[in-house]
Amino acid sequence: MTDIFKDIEPMVYKSQINVPYSWWAGKTASKFFTELKENKKIMGTKCDKCSKVYVPPRKICPFCFKENQAWVELSDEGILLSYTIVRKQLASLPKKVPVIYGLIKLDGADTGLLHFIDEVLPKDIKIGMRLKACFLEERAGKIQDIGYFKPIN
Repeated sequence: MTDIFKDIEPMVYKSQINVPYSWWAGKTASKFFTELKENKKIMGTKCDKCSKVYVPPRKICPFCFKENQAWVELSDEGILLSYTIVRKQLASLPKKVPVIYGLIKLDGADTGLLHFIDEVLPKDIKIGMRLKACFLEERAGKIQDIGYFKPIN
């Protein structure tokens, strides 16, 4: 087999192409986002077989492979399972650094929700701390309708 590109110098072009697109969230995610927007409620799905509660909701239980039909309202409070602090400003960050991302296990859920943590200094963040969701006043049906999570006593 011959290498057809053997004598060709590769050309590399740097570009910043912005390709806007739309996608359908599906029935499960649509209900989740609608509840965030209209009612400031965080909803999860519960597996009928193993009773695990998923947030964000899952249509199919990844353990039992059973379709999750039951919806449960979850608390807007939970504990911090893990976190990371972003200290380099990137164009993709919607906030000024340092930015804290946390994996939050809401009360009543078996999985964690990744989101921003604010109203706390990076030096004061601790695994196991209690957090509460802070919703935006104007919501659009996105995960960012929860503006951030903040520590509670």
